[in-house]
Amino acid sequence: MAASGRGLSRAMSASPCPAWRRTHWEAKGRLKPEYDAVVIGAGLVRRDEARPRLEEMGLSSQSHLGLAGRVVTFCWEVEGQEQSCFISEDNWAAYLQRLGVNTAVLERRHVIGGAAVTEEIIPGFKFSRASYLLSLLRPQIYTDLELKKHGLRLHLRNPYSFTPMLEEGTGNKVPRSLLLGTNMAENQKQIAQFSRKDAQAFPKYEAFMNRLALAINPLLDAAPVDMEALRQGSLLQRLKSLSTLTPLLQAGRILGVRLPQYYQVLTAPITKVLDQWFESEPLKATLATDAVIGAMISPHTPGSGYVLLHHVMGGLEGMQGAWGYVQGGMGALSDAIASSATAHGASIFTEKTVAKVQVSSGGRVQGVVLQDGTEVRSKVVLSNASPQITFLTLTPQKWLPKEFTERISQLDTRSPVTKINVAVDRLPDFLAAPSAIEGQPLPQHHCSIHLNCEDTDLLHQAFEDAMDGRPSHRPMIELCIPSSLDPTLAPPGCHVVSLFTQYTPYTLARGKVWDDQERNTYADKVFDCIEAYAPGFKGSVVGRDILVPPDLERIFGLPGGNIFHCAMALDQLYFARPVPLHSSYRCPLRGLYLCGSGAHPGGGVMGAAGRNAAHVVFGDLKSM
Repeated sequence: MAASGRGLSRAMSASPCPAWRRTHWEAKGRLKPEYDAVVIGAGLVRRDEARPRLEEMGLSSQSHLGLAGRVVTFCWEVEGQEQSCFISEDNWAAYLQRLGVNTAVLERRHVIGGAAVTEEIIPGFKFSRASYLLSLLRPQIYTDLELKKHGLRLHLRNPYSFTPMLEEGTGNKVPRSLLLGTNMAENQKQIAQFSRKDAQAFPKYEAFMNRLALAINPLLDAAPVDMEALRQGSLLQRLKSLSTLTPLLQAGRILGVRLPQYYQVLTAPITKVLDQWFESEPLKATLATDAVIGAMISPHTPGSGYVLLHHVMGGLEGMQGAWGYVQGGMGALSDAIASSATAHGASIFTEKTVAKVQVSSGGRVQGVVLQDGTEVRSKVVLSNASPQITFLTLTPQKWLPKEFTERISQLDTRSPVTKINVAVDRLPDFLAAPSAIEGQPLPQHHCSIHLNCEDTDLLHQAFEDAMDGRPSHRPMIELCIPSSLDPTLAPPGCHVVSLFTQYTPYTLARGKVWDDQERNTYADKVFDCIEAYAPGFKGSVVGRDILVPPDLERIFGLPGGNIFHCAMALDQLYFARPVPLHSSYRCPLRGLYLCGSGAHPGGGVMGAAGRNAAHVVFGDLKSM
């Protein structure tokens, strides 16, 4: 059954979007020759392949373009596949339109959404094929764009984390498990199975981390201090830049005398931080997964604490740290943002292409040229593409300093992620929490289910395997079943399963390549691991879609498969994102801005970079 599904899913991945997801946002009238701003979508290549010319990167010269407000949004195409990032570019269009910038969005494909899409890869099963959970989207975006009014519905998860044990040979008839949710007393009861000391410490740890998240939160919603303006800007520019220090000062006041302890959280290995709080490995390993997920780092890597913070500082509907599913899949989020944009006057065109960005003889952006030769002039260009594509491919190199482009080409874009989307004909039945009623979702089915996560040393060994050029022997697996809360995603009795797995290297050792055989060998290994925790899982598989790092790069435009466009390492954050002196969304070329995941504060279906960049651009347009 798995074999036949495997072939089906590979064939389906290249097919057009099914009728149920064909949302056309057709604008009335024709594309005008001039707009205020152009927003470039995304397109990504591996760091070591970045070159100024498309031909050197194996890219086609096609793209998809979306005019986002007097704004153009376009995403590059690699080998016939659309490139995009983890948040709909219509976010920026909606904001620019609301700020009074007349907005039109043009899309190469017949359907909008980028990587925040829902795709029927296997007939009857609707997958959030790339991004699959929601938490980090800034709360102001929900309010400002009235997303609920425009159809967004969420399913909050409680409990939210389930870590089953294998515990073979321990004498336990039923293996233990760790189930965490919003009820602190229940959490302590669960943790006490492994350590009473840890159960008592857990509320204090949560309060400690929540305070740090509270301090960091204002930094996400403002541009970093413009160091270039401070260094050589006018007096007015310097004063404006100094005003952006306010969130930093606020953070310092919130953290107070415990600032040194919080500094350690951001800079130390997460294992060192957790060892100071807890003694039980199942709890530490479960918490450590948030410190390494999506990152080519080990729990023993210095700075891994910030990645954990990045994944706990979100929230849904006023609930700090909550994660949930979007009803209808992640594509429904893109639809809601697009609906908000059009309601405020934005026009969205589909099936358009673009060729290049134009720069005037005076060294200022002046628009784009479409593939058919049509010129679309604009005062500014915003790029939602990766820094590499933005500055090494789309921008004429003679207008950028060599030192700047060299730094862009050196960005760390390594990714450990392989995403596997699975259709099953029944729910997995875990040995550690047997299903009482067959076919009925239980609390553990709503969670992020952590497999091979009993011990932080397991996570480190999985990382070590990948550093040797081999897929992990026991990969870290985050298994989610969104259809357990949203039955619209699968036929009756069936479910969609999302497997976010690591570690898999972009480049395999011994000259191997990620062909179908290697993909399926790795997926079989993942399924064998799941089978150990939930016997019968492999027999329930109807079909699967395997996306290794090169696939995530090729299809969704994630450089090296990196879900953040470039690593969320301390040397690539805040003042230094994407590179030092150019973290305020502006770049050395006048009129060109970066507004995607490669800009502050990073990615993860957050929307903050686009919202912040839109306000920076709006301010600059007013001063023109």
